[in-house]
Amino acid sequence: MKNKVDSKKHIAEIIQAIKDANFPQRDFVKMMETFHDPFKVLICCILSLRTNDLTTYPCSLRMLELGTKPEDFLNIDVDTLAKAIYPVGFYRNKAQQILDISKEIVENYNGNVPASIDELVKFKGVGRKTANLVMAKGFGIPAICVDIHVHRISNRLGWVKTKTPDETEMALRKLLPEKYWLDINTILVTFGQNHCKPQRPMCETCPVKQYCENFTK
Repeated sequence: MKNKVDSKKHIAEIIQAIKDANFPQRDFVKMMETFHDPFKVLICCILSLRTNDLTTYPCSLRMLELGTKPEDFLNIDVDTLAKAIYPVGFYRNKAQQILDISKEIVENYNGNVPASIDELVKFKGVGRKTANLVMAKGFGIPAICVDIHVHRISNRLGWVKTKTPDETEMALRKLLPEKYWLDINTILVTFGQNHCKPQRPMCETCPVKQYCENFTK
């Protein structure tokens, strides 16, 4: 029986150890880190839903050749955009969604993406995951974006005991110091894609195994 640890007391050590492991970031993750533009983050995040990063990245590049501002998409037809973003999942629905959101931003928000989670989730198809990513990576406003990697790893470590990503977000807001909010998604996504995978996580060689409740069971 391995010794139990309280991973909540070692947040700083865990985050630093994962960063020090220097896992390679996928191109899509690196691209999102460089935008600092809420509209680009928003539309590329929409593409990424239910689609892996390796597929999303080239599709995002083709979409951004068509436009980078809401106004650019007002005169683009759905077939043209759908062709550009194929083969992301539900590509035609996402094309229409991006066109509708672009129009709404221009008409109702003076062409500016709203810097509010409550306003962002009013857009059709935009949930808290996307809204939080726009806040963090687009506006630089502290927010915790919880995707499948963040949800899975937070529970494995023992930081939270939650059943849904939304529950995980609320629990992490109470647990994590705000200085980690902007980067926690990128850190855990990269960790999850490279090491702490959904199936067959590489626990024996994990840089944070001594802190992980899943490993010490």
